[in-house]
Amino acid sequence: MGSVRDEQRRPEAELWRQFELARPRILGALLDAVAHGLRMRDRIQFVRLPRMADFAKWATACETALWSRGAFLMAYDANRSRAVEDVVEADPVAACVRRIMAKQTRWVGTASDLLDATAVGGHHLAGRIADWPKNPHALAGRLRRSQAFLRTLGIEIAFKREGREGNRIIRMTSRVDISPSAPSATAEPILSEAQ
Repeated sequence: MGSVRDEQRRPEAELWRQFELARPRILGALLDAVAHGLRMRDRIQFVRLPRMADFAKWATACETALWSRGAFLMAYDANRSRAVEDVVEADPVAACVRRIMAKQTRWVGTASDLLDATAVGGHHLAGRIADWPKNPHALAGRLRRSQAFLRTLGIEIAFKREGREGNRIIRMTSRVDISPSAPSATAEPILSEAQ
């Protein structure tokens, strides 16, 4: 959505007058979409349920009254992907893990090893980035908090104690292209012909 061109601007009173004239048609279109959704909702099935499955099923059932089939899930998936991207890019630890895993498909080590791997020019990022973890324990905690978001991007993080010393090992594996803005898989609905 772009800015309004000068010749399209109008006073607020005119905007509301035009809205009042259009309101019955808008309400009618929304009620038509609801009626369509009520007819279609039992015919919608998913191969893989998306998050907020009931909402997604209802919106998918209603969508063809207003848009082409699949338009809702494409928009929903794109919005979710942008939200995950924003969260990961706002978290320096998650963003750093993403950069590490963009260059390799597997990383194994302790939190201390990961702290060393994130050093730039031999200097840890603690003190250079305001909320960077100061020690391995804090780094492991931050990894746990960002696990779900990173998993959405295709980076699996697992914690396990291994070896005689019982070192806590972090395993990171990448299963898809994790570069920024990589497309994600949409949960495709299947329209049942039963009804």
